[in-house]
Amino acid sequence: MKGAKDEGFKTVLVCKKDRTSLYKRFKFIDDIFEIDQNSESISPECQEYLKENGCILIPHGSLIAYSDIDYIEQLTVPIFGNKWILRWEADRNLKQELMTYAGLTTPQAVKSKYDIDRLCIVKLHGAAGGRGYFLAWNRETFEKGALDLIKQKVIKSEDDLYIQEYVKGVPVYLHYFYSSINNEIEFLGVDRRYETDIDGLGRIPASHQLGIGIQTSSYNVIGNFPLVLRESLLGKVYSMGENFVQAAKQLVPPGMIGPFCLEGVCDASGNFVTFEFSARIVAGTNLYVMGSPYSSLIYDDPMSMGRRIALEIKNAQKNTDLKVILT
Repeated sequence: MKGAKDEGFKTVLVCKKDRTSLYKRFKFIDDIFEIDQNSESISPECQEYLKENGCILIPHGSLIAYSDIDYIEQLTVPIFGNKWILRWEADRNLKQELMTYAGLTTPQAVKSKYDIDRLCIVKLHGAAGGRGYFLAWNRETFEKGALDLIKQKVIKSEDDLYIQEYVKGVPVYLHYFYSSINNEIEFLGVDRRYETDIDGLGRIPASHQLGIGIQTSSYNVIGNFPLVLRESLLGKVYSMGENFVQAAKQLVPPGMIGPFCLEGVCDASGNFVTFEFSARIVAGTNLYVMGSPYSSLIYDDPMSMGRRIALEIKNAQKNTDLKVILT
């Protein structure tokens, strides 16, 4: 929203009532549409309000996490980007298909708990922000972790879980922007996440962890760190982004529009293994409200991801047609 304001747009925020007092502090938010629950963010009343005010909806993680994908696809509010690709983000099987088609190196998917024969990470579908993730190394540890989530009412059954080989390396989250107007990909930043409780366990000696019986822990994201990559890695970074864009054009027309993120690890040999993608703006871009070391190589003015979205909308208004970037 700050980036939209920087480019001269008026802004409307949809948020829960208990957060209104926070967002009223910021002058770049012109108006607020209050809701009781996150699931109401795309209610008929909200849609009507947004259309009456000539709004363009910018999708982010909460929209994917709390809204039904079928309903998102039926929205009549103009959405920046390709709303059809959000289904491919939310469904891990489709997600894997797209990443494989793009030629990205990915962790091996494990089809069944009976096939677990190494360290694996078990995930929920959709944009859960690490919520409910746990490690498993055999059928028994998988069943224990799944049962804990069922008791917490995070999932209904084991069928709600996705099993993936655990890959060692440094977590990296690569922020891209693809301009369908210019047919160019831009690399605008990179971050890594700080996750509780798993990152905090590093402060506890291994002997103590064993002594108190710690086996698994949560991967809930509480914040993000900025990263600058070794320059020798950047060629791979751009190639990965370009391959992903080409694959999206083939599998999910009209393809990738605007911001996206390839999320994975970089191993000791400098190779990237991608385990996720986000087909919209991600929280890690909040690190770069005034731009990043990479955006400053492209733009002379501070360029956040939010401002880059607003700039693309402005360029479409002036030079082409808004329909090119909206669905």
